[in-house]
Amino acid sequence: MPVKFLLGFLVSMIMVLIIMPAFIKFLKQQSLRQSVSEYALPEDQKKAGTPIMGGILFIIVPVIVTLLTSREARGDLDIWIVILAFVGYGIIGFIDDYLIAIKKNNDGLKASHKLGLQILLAVVFFFLYRSHARLEVVIPFSGHVIHLGWWYFLLILFMFAGASNAVNLTDGMDGLAAGVSFIAFIPYLVFAFLQARDGLQMFIITLMGALAGYLYYNKKPAKVFMGDSGALALGGALAACAMVTKTELLLILIAGVPVLETLSVILQVLAVKTIHRRIFSYTPIHYAFRLRGMAEQNIVQMFWITEAVMAALGLWVGLH
Repeated sequence: MPVKFLLGFLVSMIMVLIIMPAFIKFLKQQSLRQSVSEYALPEDQKKAGTPIMGGILFIIVPVIVTLLTSREARGDLDIWIVILAFVGYGIIGFIDDYLIAIKKNNDGLKASHKLGLQILLAVVFFFLYRSHARLEVVIPFSGHVIHLGWWYFLLILFMFAGASNAVNLTDGMDGLAAGVSFIAFIPYLVFAFLQARDGLQMFIITLMGALAGYLYYNKKPAKVFMGDSGALALGGALAACAMVTKTELLLILIAGVPVLETLSVILQVLAVKTIHRRIFSYTPIHYAFRLRGMAEQNIVQMFWITEAVMAALGLWVGLH
């Protein structure tokens, strides 16, 4: 790995490590704290009052470091699409977090409003991307290309909305979503390297550095949570990386843990509505393990390992 990328990782990580304590203090002063649902598990009730919106810092730092250090990034429209997705979904999450903090409940932004903003962003991504790229997907292994045309819009809407909400569902335990996301970005770093996309490499490596710094404060017991600001941003960035590297279909594998978390919620809802019984003791699925008496740290580590396996499988498929 070129020295500049290693430096990008270190600079981004160190900036977050240095700035975060003051940022946490600021969040506390603004009363931007976690509000826990009455239906939350007993151990999670104790987390009420922990500052949220910590994700804002790992959004700002990688963008600044990337644009200041990478001339290739500044001149690459694909990078600007990734940054727009990262920041745009972060803004949606910020609105959600702010409403939660002000109202002191977990309702936040109305689902219809959130979906509307996600559709608006997807429209912007679609027209920016179609201005210089082919609206097609590559079928893994076969190398067969399918041109989707206007149907590509529905694909990216599903990708961005799905990925952002999936990471948000994963953000339920100390260090879980940040660690899973860090691992999920590794295959995209490899794809960017193989495609000689220096700007994209710099963005991904600086984001990973910022996540490493954030994890220091988010490990159990967490001093700060990323909130929807960070979770939606990470999901948006994952989807954008999949789009610009033409690995759209691999996102399901590479973001394996968030996908499984989402499927557990969907299956639970369908089961309750159709057969009037639960499949899982609690969803998202990571909570079910806790109800069985498994320690939170062990659950997080198990999900990190699971994500590493899924990401490695996605990378392997992408290389063949």
